[in-house]
Amino acid sequence: MLLIGLTGGIASGKSLVARIFRDLGAHVIDADRIVHHLLSAGEAVCREVAEHFGRDIELQDGSIDRRKLGEIVFRDPEKRAWLNACIHPRVFAIFSSQVRHICEHDPCAIVVLDAALLIETGYHRKMDTVIVVIAEEEQQSQRLQARDRLTRDQALERIRSQMPLTEKKRRADHVIDNTGTREQTERQARELFAVLKRKVEKEECGERP
Repeated sequence: MLLIGLTGGIASGKSLVARIFRDLGAHVIDADRIVHHLLSAGEAVCREVAEHFGRDIELQDGSIDRRKLGEIVFRDPEKRAWLNACIHPRVFAIFSSQVRHICEHDPCAIVVLDAALLIETGYHRKMDTVIVVIAEEEQQSQRLQARDRLTRDQALERIRSQMPLTEKKRRADHVIDNTGTREQTERQARELFAVLKRKVEKEECGERP
């Protein structure tokens, strides 16, 4: 089994790379999807977050309004740190459980953890390989404004609340440059996946005839 940590800045293009890897046969586990589940009604994390930040961040169904929560934590490093400490250990526990299940059925699997804060949490150290997807700040801003209906100031605030991509690059085993066309990014992703697939087949599962 090969564990790949896939990360980058917000709106840098890692979801595109994750989809390509999934299409090529990887098991992709989306950390953001796990967070969405943890913040749904009835979950212990949902209750803890509502108690900490106030009931006005709850939606009618009892789940957390992630847009309101984002507006709070992206402006306040201390609140953001509390939220990360509350959520991320649970995210990685669920990830580890899913990895064990995959390994039981497919010992030669390539498993990708798609996580924006992989390096910030230190969890990149548990990966066999770390891939960072990069883009220019203005590209991130434009994508984020279109995707989440944010103003430019709001988009830049969220981008700059994260570790700079230049710093993430220094911790990467591989970098995918998403500053060009979609086709260029897809080509990089496919070429890298082919290299990683050969690696797991040779080192983890033995050479195939």
